[in-house]
Amino acid sequence: MPQSTQAYWIAESIKDRAFEDHYDLGKELGRGATATVYKCTLKGTDQAWAVKIMDKSMENKTVMTEVGILLRLDHPNIVRMREVYESLDNVYIVLELVTGSDLFERIVTQQYYSEEQAAQAVKDIITATEYLHNHDVVHRDLKPENILYENLSQDSRLKLADFGLSTIVSNKVALVTVCGTPAYCAPEVLKGQCYNRQCDMWSIGVIAYILLCGYEPFFAENDAAMFKKILKGEFVFDEPWWNDVSDNAKDLVRKLLVVNPNKRLTPTAALKHVWVTGMANKKTHKGDTLEKIKEFNARRKLKFATDALMAVACATKKMPLLEMLSQNAALDTSQDEEQAQDPGQQPEQMEVN
Repeated sequence: MPQSTQAYWIAESIKDRAFEDHYDLGKELGRGATATVYKCTLKGTDQAWAVKIMDKSMENKTVMTEVGILLRLDHPNIVRMREVYESLDNVYIVLELVTGSDLFERIVTQQYYSEEQAAQAVKDIITATEYLHNHDVVHRDLKPENILYENLSQDSRLKLADFGLSTIVSNKVALVTVCGTPAYCAPEVLKGQCYNRQCDMWSIGVIAYILLCGYEPFFAENDAAMFKKILKGEFVFDEPWWNDVSDNAKDLVRKLLVVNPNKRLTPTAALKHVWVTGMANKKTHKGDTLEKIKEFNARRKLKFATDALMAVACATKKMPLLEMLSQNAALDTSQDEEQAQDPGQQPEQMEVN
């Protein structure tokens, strides 16, 4: 969609009346660096929604990009937007309310957990990501907090949420903005190289790894050590935690956590993988993995409470460290030669979100 056309539809989508004329504001559901999310109810009804309130003092492009992206999305595995309101100070994005908690919060409440369930979760995430990429959208911040269950039912589907760092990109334009949550960022993003939509598939690889063993693939005692592991794609299937994980599951992880984005599975290819299709999944209870996931989830919540899972985009002081590590990382030169973009592509110069 041409930029002028998109701007027109964004403007047309904003309601003339005030948000408060239509909705009663409820309890706070979450708070981030750029927005606060509340529950709200349509006046005169019991219809509950979520509203993301964004301060207009932010860069206008950031707000309009998110609205523009949400306008073009309509998929069962993506949180849907209902409408948009604007006041002198804020933009109000009314969204579908999901009530089933995030990916790992849901898992730790279960008495039974299997590789089959992990595969279904990964399939839902990849299905949504394939839809995004087919509509020229790169999420750029896939992590457990942004993957939510629709409701509390056993067969509830997963939905991707929070498109605050997402962007629209064509096949001929590469990205350069360093953004996202470090532990889930692809090497090419951390290095500040030109990158493309395949960065999302690396993040899915990290999530799949955690679902299968209960801890992060690049866990380290400090950020410097973690960045170095990510840049090298340095991970292992530790004993005893991976002893009962199927070879097919390991194969998927290996094909997602590939440093060279050109060799990483695309969403379409990943959906055809035998483990994702459910044809070769173990149904036995993974009790030890469930306990490890509980530990991971507790650690994740503590980190979120103390530093809101520091995003790379907000950690400008770490950029010299990232640059040093990327220069010294012993990466395969053949991978370095194959860039994530075609030689003729021009990087899209974007400001850090």
